[in-house]
Amino acid sequence: MRKKTNFIWPTILAAALAIGVFVGGKLNFNDSPERLFTTNSKKDKLNRLIDYIDYEYVDEIDTDSIVDVTVNNILEKLDPHSVYIPKKEMTQVAENMKGDFVGIGINFYPYKDTIAVIRTVDGGPSALKGIQPGDRILMADNDTLFGKDLASNAIVEKLKGKKGTSVVLTVYRKEEDRTFKVKIKRGTVPIKSVEAFYMLTDDIGYIKVNRFAESTFKEFKSALKQLQIQGATKLTLDLRDNPGGYLGIAEQMADEFLKDGKLILFTKNKKGKINNIYATDKGSFEDKVIYVLINERSASASEIIAGALQDNDIGTIVGRRSFGKGLVQREMELGDGSAVRLTVSRYYTPTGRSIQKTYKNGNKDYYQRFTDRYHSGELVSLDSVKVVDSLKFTTPKGKVVYGGGGIVPDVFVPIGTNEEEAFESMDSVGFISYFAFEHLDEDRQRYIDYTEEDFVNNFRVDDILFDRFVNYAQRSNLSMPFYDFEDSVKRYIKAALAEQLYGANVQAKIKSKVDAMLHQVLEIDRSTIKQAATETIETNN
Repeated sequence: MRKKTNFIWPTILAAALAIGVFVGGKLNFNDSPERLFTTNSKKDKLNRLIDYIDYEYVDEIDTDSIVDVTVNNILEKLDPHSVYIPKKEMTQVAENMKGDFVGIGINFYPYKDTIAVIRTVDGGPSALKGIQPGDRILMADNDTLFGKDLASNAIVEKLKGKKGTSVVLTVYRKEEDRTFKVKIKRGTVPIKSVEAFYMLTDDIGYIKVNRFAESTFKEFKSALKQLQIQGATKLTLDLRDNPGGYLGIAEQMADEFLKDGKLILFTKNKKGKINNIYATDKGSFEDKVIYVLINERSASASEIIAGALQDNDIGTIVGRRSFGKGLVQREMELGDGSAVRLTVSRYYTPTGRSIQKTYKNGNKDYYQRFTDRYHSGELVSLDSVKVVDSLKFTTPKGKVVYGGGGIVPDVFVPIGTNEEEAFESMDSVGFISYFAFEHLDEDRQRYIDYTEEDFVNNFRVDDILFDRFVNYAQRSNLSMPFYDFEDSVKRYIKAALAEQLYGANVQAKIKSKVDAMLHQVLEIDRSTIKQAATETIETNN
């Protein structure tokens, strides 16, 4: 029986509730608004009630908030993925799905009472003007950005603006003990969805995709091309923790691996209309070895790719059963700057299976089923994964696959121990990264002579730095068996330092050394090569 670690549960629950998966574009109506929205008794009843509250109710009431609550209550009766997006959230949501925004191009922490630059975006406006990691931004034009109770959203609003407009920053550089001003012209800053890519071995490339935004396929193609130039004839596509995104982007990515005419998926609406999506002749990685990594937080568009490859007997799906979202949404404006993402169809994998898990008992039960996986044992043992025989399907080559509740991988990799997952959670929420920033802020010069390769191969987190981290965690009331997992914690610290010094690719390379799923990929690949060599020898004999 494993020891329970309390730290992991808030993160698990947050992850479960955060799997809001946004798929689709705009719904184009062919009819006129007058005919579509003709008054009827149901709509008139709601309108009259709002008017009565506005004009007759004894107290002043914010009827806008009542409308928001009403819309949310209606959508909750439909399915867990039909969602309302208030006007105040639309800009951020649109930027996230578009894949870029207009700003000055920095990552920052509200650190103590100032804004501290973690890194500048490569080639972005701030980098071109010489802003450096560790710089403090004190003012933006005449707006003060230091002092207590700094809100990140308010800071971002001061630094963002229209493309081509300028902002004058007042900057303090700690290492030089000087304050200076710099004028920066705002520009387009990418929100990367290809989080990292590098060569895992001499012939296996690795690409980590964290969502499916408008820019994702372009980023993916660029990364794949660079890896192919470096010698990649095989690919590991990491879709772990990827909640999905645009359906069309997933189709394009799946097309890279499937031959012309192969079915990628099909959708069906409530009228029974079926829309088949087929691969084209545009794929640049057909007939090549591919491994797809998924876990319990891989959803929607991630499942489309995994399902399309699995059902066409292409590649190997490695990891744990995916989330189980087989619904397609379209975004529709509500006329006041807000919008609704409404489920308009279901999608099915090439063999005809729906991987949508049931939501007939409401949203609370739906997300509870997700967290129940941690208690049922299915994240530890493949034998604990519950499948339904009536939802059994067979691929063209005879492999048995199942619908209902996610994609079951071809090769299962169990989740780590509670302690290991707790350390992973500490890293994912930024706790270790914050420690790394404080360390670099005190002693950045220590790393100035390291190249990326030298850092990866030769830098070691010493016992002094490790002890400092343990004390740092304990001051934050985190009681963990740090010394029992010293090597693992040191690697997390090294990876966090690498991300801030060199970027996400170097961070990913360091983490890969202790990644169970990547180790499984390498083992599968070695076994496949060995088997092929044996078969060649037997044929020659």
